[in-house]
Amino acid sequence: MIDPPAALTSGARKPPEIVGSPRLPVPAGIGRLLVLAVVFLCAACGLVYELELVALSTYLVGDSVTQASVVLSVMVFAMGVGSLLAKRLRCRAAVGFGAVEAALALTGGVSAMALYASFAWCGQSRPAMVGFSLLIGVLIGAEVPLLMTLIQRIRDQDAGGAVADLFAADYVGALVGGLAFPFLLLPVLGQLTGALVTGGVNAVAGGALVLGLFGRDLSPRARRSLLAANILVLVLLAACTALAGPFERAAREAVYAAEPRVALQTDVQEVVLTGGTGGGRAGRSGGGAVRAPLALYLDGRLRASATDAFRYREALVHPAMAGGPHGRVLVLGGGDGLAARELLRYDDVESVTVVDRDSALVRLARTDPGLARLNRHALDSPRVRAVTADVFDWLRRDARHEVRRDGPYDVILADLPDPAVTTGAKLYSQEFYGLAARVLAPDGRLAVHAGPPRARPRNFWTVEATLRAAGLRTVPYRMPGRLHTFSGGPDRGQNGAGKASPEAVRYWGFVLAGRGTPPLELSPDTPPLRALTPAVLRSGRLALDRARPPGLPPSTLVHPRYGG
Repeated sequence: MIDPPAALTSGARKPPEIVGSPRLPVPAGIGRLLVLAVVFLCAACGLVYELELVALSTYLVGDSVTQASVVLSVMVFAMGVGSLLAKRLRCRAAVGFGAVEAALALTGGVSAMALYASFAWCGQSRPAMVGFSLLIGVLIGAEVPLLMTLIQRIRDQDAGGAVADLFAADYVGALVGGLAFPFLLLPVLGQLTGALVTGGVNAVAGGALVLGLFGRDLSPRARRSLLAANILVLVLLAACTALAGPFERAAREAVYAAEPRVALQTDVQEVVLTGGTGGGRAGRSGGGAVRAPLALYLDGRLRASATDAFRYREALVHPAMAGGPHGRVLVLGGGDGLAARELLRYDDVESVTVVDRDSALVRLARTDPGLARLNRHALDSPRVRAVTADVFDWLRRDARHEVRRDGPYDVILADLPDPAVTTGAKLYSQEFYGLAARVLAPDGRLAVHAGPPRARPRNFWTVEATLRAAGLRTVPYRMPGRLHTFSGGPDRGQNGAGKASPEAVRYWGFVLAGRGTPPLELSPDTPPLRALTPAVLRSGRLALDRARPPGLPPSTLVHPRYGG
């Protein structure tokens, strides 16, 4: 009696391409290692695509927790869909894998450029972010079933062993890709070029595996089609890489409504300066073209404008200085030097300590002719000391030592990004304000920028409730600003591209706090101001007193309560 074939006894019919061993140009053991090496590279590339989508969408939209949750959840769902769809390709696994990798290389490579273009010229990037997350997830999900088929074609082994080998290479590749993105690709190549180079690696790896290892089993037409597809993908990625510089300049000009004069990607953030170097007035470039007034953007958010930077800084600085002694002042943030400029207008200010996490911004504030002119070279004053450190860590580690040595601070100014930006939420937490209160003099004042009170009232009043939860008495107030295409001060508008609604830019919100209720006033020795008056302070306080919502809980490190 002749034993039936194994395929029949198992009750399963193998797809045509699985039957028989492939005609490999190398021994089966080496072929298997090559497949696992490609799994490693593809996993690294796939994770880079994921991280690039999260990082760029966080920069463009803000709220990193929300963006990461949307990208990762959509992508994982799409990976499941891709795995199901790949079942139809198992009968032609080599061709299918080659096509999937070519599509993934092109899609993942251009995704960063497409998101930035959508943000710059269409005003929003969320639809593009979700679309690319779905497409990339589907393609990544299709890889595993096809690779499983290919690796079992080379050497038949039990499914558990094949899965273990495949996922071991996949997870190690993900580790390498996850570390390469923040430590190599992002700082060296940037987001656009980094994604394009990753796509090139992806295309070469997938194409080389299919054409080099399994090419003898492909029909001439399939080989020609895959070769042409991979060459086309590499040509497109190379062209996009060559055009990345001009594209980024054009997109920045569209985003900032002016040609960036300085654009730096520091270890902390993107710093962009637009406009001329002539202080608050429009100037002319060397070719005679009129330049707009200087504007400073941090991670796409307008941080200071020469036309009305005085409004925001006057409202932040001078009410806190009027409530009592102000010999020692601490500025948390403020690396642009503009808050220090206002502080140095007081002759009795003995020392100003500016703590900012971005040394490149502080250096730019000292050396750029436009920004240094705007801050009146405040950071070069012998009364000012600039410290490069994470503000939260500095308060927890170094501030108490300095207080023991030199005494507590009479005034603390929190000149920090908007609380709606998730990366800065800890700087608006109860723990943070508790640390600040420990280094504040008994009669000292803490002034906090709390975001736009009309555009994002819940965020504003959560800041106020958090200060009260830290044991401080509070006085909220607002300052009218000017209408801009982009929101003034540190706040960005809410329609995705920073183009703000009138409510988002009409007012800046502040909270003055102390152990006792601090007076909201201007003292007789307040230097001449351009916009802030006692009447403006009174109306700003009264308007917010009528708008206070009851019962808002404070924000903490483990339960942040700010949203976009």
